[in-house]
Amino acid sequence: MQLLFIFLLPMLSFCQPQKKTEMTHILKNDLVEIHIDLPGGNYQLARFDWTGKITLVKFKNNEVSGVEKMDVENYNNYGKGFYNEFGIDAPVGFDETDDGAWFHKIGIGLLKKEGEQYVFSNNYEIRPAEFSVTAEADKLTIACTSDKINGYAYFLKKEIALLDSGFEIRYNLHNTGEKIISTNEYCHNFLAINKEYIGRDYILRFPFQIKPELFWATVNPEEKVEIGTNEITFSGTPEEQFFFANLSGNENVEAKWELINTKSKTGISEKGSFSPSKINLWGWKHVISPELFFDINLQPGQSVEWSRTYHVFELD
Repeated sequence: MQLLFIFLLPMLSFCQPQKKTEMTHILKNDLVEIHIDLPGGNYQLARFDWTGKITLVKFKNNEVSGVEKMDVENYNNYGKGFYNEFGIDAPVGFDETDDGAWFHKIGIGLLKKEGEQYVFSNNYEIRPAEFSVTAEADKLTIACTSDKINGYAYFLKKEIALLDSGFEIRYNLHNTGEKIISTNEYCHNFLAINKEYIGRDYILRFPFQIKPELFWATVNPEEKVEIGTNEITFSGTPEEQFFFANLSGNENVEAKWELINTKSKTGISEKGSFSPSKINLWGWKHVISPELFFDINLQPGQSVEWSRTYHVFELD
C-alpha cells in the first residue's frame, strides 16, 4: 500500500519562529528504526535539504545518530541525524543573481540573495519548492519540483529505503532548465553512538592512507584528534570544535568510512556509489561528522543518480 502526500508550503523566512510540527515518518524492522521528518515538519530553514530529513537512527534500540548542537533553545533550527545539503559553497545560480533576487537551493526552494558572498548559515528568506511524498512499508520517496528562475530548474527525487541492518539513500537529480547545474552534495552525518561523548572509545577508519600534508584546512585546537595511517582516534573528549578539510588529499579514493565505539561495541559505516571530490571531517565533544562530497555537473535535460548505503553492526 502506498500513501501519497503533496506539500505546497507558503513563503517563509529562515529567522521566523519555528512551530513544532508532528510530521515524522518511521521506517522500522527488527534491528533498525529510522525517523524521517517530512518537508513541512520541524526543520524548515535555508541550509539542509528538506527531502527526507533523517533525524534519528536506532540500532537494537540504541541511538547511533546525534545532533549539531546541544542545549539550544530552538532545537529544530540545527542539524541532526543524517541531514544532507546541496551547494554549501556554491548554490546554483548564486553568482549571477542580483542582490534581492532569487536563487536556487536544491531540495529547499528559492532563497533571496543578500550580499555578494553566499554564507550557508545566513538567514535567507525562503520561497519553498513543491514537494510530494510517497510512503511504503520499507521505503519513503520524496520528490521536489523547482520553479524556473534565471534559466535554472530541476526535479529531485530521494528514496530512503530500509535494509536489514541499515538503510540506503538514493538520489535522482534531473536538470529541467536551460543552463548547466554545477554544484555538490554531501551528507553531514551527525553521529554519536549510544549518546556517548567523542573520546578514547571512538575510532574512525577510512580505506585509504591519510596524508595530513595534503589537507586544505586543519582545526585541532586542543590536539585531541590524532591522525593515524588510515584511522582517526582521540586522546580525550574535545571541548572545542575540530575540522579537517579534504582528508582524501585530491586523490582518487573509495567513498567510504567506518566509525566504531569500543565501549558500546557498535559501529556504523557509509559507502557512496561515487568517487568523492573531497572528504571532510567536523566534530565536537558530543558529535562527529565524516562527510563524503559528490560533485554534480548536469547539462540541460540530463539526469544523474547516486546513492549512500549505511550499515550498523555489532563488534565481535
